[in-house]
Amino acid sequence: MFKHAPSFSIIVVNFNGGKFLQGALDSLSAQSIQDFEVILVDNNSDDSSLKNLDTSRIGDIRVLAETENHGFAKACNIAARSARAEWLVLLNPDAVADPDWLQRISEGIEKFEHTNVFACTQLSLDRPHLLDGAGDAFWGFGLPWRGGFERPVEELPQEGFCFSPCGASAVYKRDVFLAFGGFDERYFCYCEDVDLGYRMQLGGENCVFLPKAIVRHKGGGISGKNSYFTLFYGNRNRTWTYLKNTPLFLLILTLPVHVAFLVYSYTRNRRKLPNKGMRDGIFAGFRQGWKLRGEDKFRIRKKQISTLSLMSKMAWNPFLMLQNKTHVRSTKA
Repeated sequence: MFKHAPSFSIIVVNFNGGKFLQGALDSLSAQSIQDFEVILVDNNSDDSSLKNLDTSRIGDIRVLAETENHGFAKACNIAARSARAEWLVLLNPDAVADPDWLQRISEGIEKFEHTNVFACTQLSLDRPHLLDGAGDAFWGFGLPWRGGFERPVEELPQEGFCFSPCGASAVYKRDVFLAFGGFDERYFCYCEDVDLGYRMQLGGENCVFLPKAIVRHKGGGISGKNSYFTLFYGNRNRTWTYLKNTPLFLLILTLPVHVAFLVYSYTRNRRKLPNKGMRDGIFAGFRQGWKLRGEDKFRIRKKQISTLSLMSKMAWNPFLMLQNKTHVRSTKA
């Protein structure tokens, strides 16, 4: 155990992670920087992922074995409140980090000393020639996407500003994460990272994308890429994020296009995907999203930037989103 507080608290949330979880922890034991603690939150897994886990090569690890499945959002918040480090670093159990991952994050923190949020490069675990993500982006008409998902690795952008980090490898200054209320636990999982990123953007925070900080992610490795679960929560939560965070003027301006695009997307995908999950998620998002907008539980800080400034951080070209291209803005602008 450390006699001092470590530099990083690495949070791993597991639910039936199976063989993936051991790979994630092994990649942490191989880090060039070892000044970290690991907080492993297990959401009442019923597989053997904890039983057969070898943690002997990690010097400082705590396993929080929960008696229920809290979902990703609440589990992260539980870990964040007990973390001892200045910086929270999230790692999905179906991801492995390159050996210099923490080193590159540390360099980014030193370079951008006034930045409190960072995003990392995510490569596909199975197909390393493809990106899994280069920061999350937000289309101004109300739809987020993982920038660069399944695009060629040659399209990896340079260092710059993105809208928010993907929760599979996000980096937050702990006190800032807690000041914004952490993740909205009502989300359970999916899009809670974009929701927090949106609230942080409204509060005047920037997110810097670090291209050399690399993890390799098996997207959908645990929950299933196109399962009912994934499609329901993904569609519900992205609608919640748009409705509850968007300033009124911008919401009025963009809502007709938002609705039209959802109709188009549902129609286009209804024969290719389990459309019930998509349909149920969209309807639940609209039914409940307006109520969430009226609650200020997670508006810890009042809006500090103008609507025009917020719009400048969003993408407005629909083809970027439709093609999953990256949206990273230069830090030199």
